[in-house]
Amino acid sequence: MSAERTIVAIGGGGFSADPASPLDDFLLELTGAERPRAAFLATASGDSDYQTVRFHDAYGRRGVATTHVPLFGALAPDEVRERILGSDLVYVGGGNTASLLAIWRTHGVDLILREAWEGGTVLGGVSAGGNCWFEACTTDSFGPIAPLADGLGFLPGSFCPHYDGEPERRPTYTRLVAEGFSPGWAAEDGVALHFAGTELREAVTAVPGSRAYRVDAGGETPLDARTLR
Repeated sequence: MSAERTIVAIGGGGFSADPASPLDDFLLELTGAERPRAAFLATASGDSDYQTVRFHDAYGRRGVATTHVPLFGALAPDEVRERILGSDLVYVGGGNTASLLAIWRTHGVDLILREAWEGGTVLGGVSAGGNCWFEACTTDSFGPIAPLADGLGFLPGSFCPHYDGEPERRPTYTRLVAEGFSPGWAAEDGVALHFAGTELREAVTAVPGSRAYRVDAGGETPLDARTLR
């Protein structure tokens, strides 16, 4: 467990693109555990077998004790709770942010995740798994990139993943914020934002030269990202 409340929001990449990604090593280091226990939630992709297998492979080869948390009838509520709260790291995969939030709230997973976060479990994820922790985000859950304003709210403001990876993300997010959407953070693919409590601790990247950004009504402020080795 981490000594503080920790969330890592990844703009894109990680084990789903590269099983040896240093972003995943970074997440595990934050737990402070000698042999971390890591749980994977693939809710946003409908409990995708493909994502789940890649998670177990990528983290298992690092010596991590892995589990996953399917929410489509495979586990009893007490088992869901046990797997989440028994982990040092909870990693949320990408997919449909709106569906993820609806399913979590139906099953009470949002409340369990808050309990885990406040108890020192490191929370992290990519794309939808980065979006979900904020008050708001941009998402393609409904087709074209659009605002979504009912995130979990563990972190204030908004988030935009894939800032350089999908052509419409950047112009849509900057326009929305300029028009009054909640200001926040953007991350290019391969970049992660590390929050301690609700404050940004640092940006890190697996891709040298890639960046994160603070975005408000006045425009973008680029943030240098520490390159992971």
